[in-house]
Amino acid sequence: MTLQQEQTPAPTPRSSATPTSAGGAGSTGPRAVVADLASSTSRGIRQVTQPLTRSIGHVAQASEGVWRPVAGVVRWISPLGWTILALGVVCWAVGARWGWTELLMVAAAALVLVAICFVLAVGRTRVSILAEVDPRRVVVGEPATGRIVVTNEARTPMLPILVELPVGLSAARFVLPPLTPGDAHEELFVVPTSRRGVIQVGPATTVQGDPLGLMRRTLTWTERTELFVHPRTVALESLGAGLLRDLEGSTTEDVSMSDLAFHALREYQPGDDRRYIHWRSSAKAGKLLVRQFLDTRRSHVTVIVDPDPEQYRSGRGKTGRTDHEAPRDVLSANAPTAIEADVETAISVGSSIMVRVLLDEQDATLVCRDQKVSKTGPQVALDAMARVVPGPVDLLTTSLDAVDLAPDTSTVFLVTGPHRPLLDLQRAAGQFAPEVSKVVIVVDPGAEHGIRHGGGLTILTVGRLEQLRTLLVAGVAR
Repeated sequence: MTLQQEQTPAPTPRSSATPTSAGGAGSTGPRAVVADLASSTSRGIRQVTQPLTRSIGHVAQASEGVWRPVAGVVRWISPLGWTILALGVVCWAVGARWGWTELLMVAAAALVLVAICFVLAVGRTRVSILAEVDPRRVVVGEPATGRIVVTNEARTPMLPILVELPVGLSAARFVLPPLTPGDAHEELFVVPTSRRGVIQVGPATTVQGDPLGLMRRTLTWTERTELFVHPRTVALESLGAGLLRDLEGSTTEDVSMSDLAFHALREYQPGDDRRYIHWRSSAKAGKLLVRQFLDTRRSHVTVIVDPDPEQYRSGRGKTGRTDHEAPRDVLSANAPTAIEADVETAISVGSSIMVRVLLDEQDATLVCRDQKVSKTGPQVALDAMARVVPGPVDLLTTSLDAVDLAPDTSTVFLVTGPHRPLLDLQRAAGQFAPEVSKVVIVVDPGAEHGIRHGGGLTILTVGRLEQLRTLLVAGVAR
């Protein structure tokens, strides 16, 4: 018993701070081994594949003159053509293997058909195509027409070909009659303009192939053209001269004692600046006369439009998905939905104010989501509004962008919906200087139109675009 106790090895104490693991390493030992093994494997794979990749790249570059034309021809084959070709190959293989004459005949017919269609697609088309839209800028609902003129510039007669002209997501297709050398054929088409937006027209392409559609060879002949469908606007009265900003603005009816626009002479009164005494007239009149001027004021109007459908009455509770998630071309081609009706009214309100300000030859800045224009003409401003895609916005960030663009703003118009909290409107308007006139226009067809004041804001409620003129005259113009 004593001998056994002496032969029993004493237990080795384990440290609670550093547990041991197999192989005598610490807790990171197996992980380090696995990481080293993975790294070595990756390096080995790269060493093997890199020379092969470089060789394939060199071969592809050297043989580009061969495979690129072949790839171009392969793209001519339509899905139906690939189906007929595959059917012919399979029937040929099975018929040759089992000696089925019927399958061999089917294979021969399919392959001959593909070959004939390929011959019909081969050939050089020499034409000139003119595609244009007139006018390039229209208002929602106005007609927009276009024409496409195809001229045969070859020395030989041209067989009938198909010409395609994409218009938004749809496409106008014309089958041209046979044309003799030098002859031209003209086709007219109508572009739908029932919705504000930018419609992409073109490029015009010719489609050469076979009547069955096995081969389809497409050539592009023109560039893409943009058709701007501007929002609807209404004529407004002048919004006034605004704040005193500099001495190069528009002359007003307000009398001033120091400006550039001379108005009249009046008798000197105690406290008048002696620099403006007109000494020659004073000598003739026998009393001191001083010059009197008219104020020249320059206004910078900033218009901020909120295009978030969720902030408008028509955008709440209709559906879980709003139309601003749809592709732009779809919105351009289709009529506006009820969900975006109020948003379109808001965009029309902002555009109407912008056009009026620019007609008054005042500076203007427009911010609507990602569209930002400043000190430009009416056409550029309306083009920007045509590009607006409704969607959520951060009104505070939008106001900061407007302040950066127009730090000398004298009047700011903020167009939004009834669901935008008043606190958000106050924060957005508060980014402008205290002396700036702040007007909020709420588009709400379900409320009675009117004017109210609150939180340092002048709030106008409009239900229709036609009500804007009366409210602006009553509540803003001065």
